[in-house]
Amino acid sequence: MSSIRALRQLSTVSSRSAVFRSTSFVARARLASLQVPSRTFSVSARSFGQGTADVALSNKLTEEMKYEKESMTDSPKEAGDILEQFKAQGKWQIEDTSFNDEVTLTRKFGNENLRLTFSIVDIRGEQEDFDNEAASEENDEDGSQEEEVLNTYPIRVSLTVTKSSTPGSLAIDMMCQEGQFVVDNIAYYKDGSLATDLTAEADWKRRGIYMGPQFDTLDIGLQEEFDKFLQERGVDQTLALFIPEYAEHKEQREYVSWLEGVKGFVDA
Repeated sequence: MSSIRALRQLSTVSSRSAVFRSTSFVARARLASLQVPSRTFSVSARSFGQGTADVALSNKLTEEMKYEKESMTDSPKEAGDILEQFKAQGKWQIEDTSFNDEVTLTRKFGNENLRLTFSIVDIRGEQEDFDNEAASEENDEDGSQEEEVLNTYPIRVSLTVTKSSTPGSLAIDMMCQEGQFVVDNIAYYKDGSLATDLTAEADWKRRGIYMGPQFDTLDIGLQEEFDKFLQERGVDQTLALFIPEYAEHKEQREYVSWLEGVKGFVDA
């Protein structure tokens, strides 16, 4: 009987010990659930954005903005001065919208409406190419010569001429470089809207229209008369000098605005 009693006592002690361990584990689990969770990496990073590279990128954008703004300040001519001098001539009206890479010039000439557009898309690429070529040359030109070269980048120009007395129009594609316009092509449209309409339907219609010969294949005398036609309407050397100079200032201004927009987005 004593052996049986001893076994029963041992079983009771083991059972109580197991209950104690189970109760202790539950208590510890409840205590752990009440503790404040430690700060994780994602919580810390989110205060600076969504990634660890955000701060470094923001600082780099700030440096680039500072450099570009200093370059604009050091420029010998401000964009406002260039624009005022151009407007003082009283020939062309300018349409320049922020965050738009195109600039439009319009004017009336008799019963004609002229619309000239140019883009700043190629300006930065041309500047980088020029800098790379200049760095590879042993004999660099002086600052005044370099400043003059900066204004000779070729810029694509499109001119449309419409008349109130006829539904047709002329579309003239040119390159503006070194103070002059070089005509590439002159197209005539019976439907004048095709010269300015940018819809997919208008583009499809233009594909099947005879666009005329390359301008440099025309008779020399005919080329000269077309040049006089353009100069009389204000498409002359003065305009050819204004376009690249203004385009360069606009490109830099739009680049700074782009930097500010990207930095603001990264910092948000």
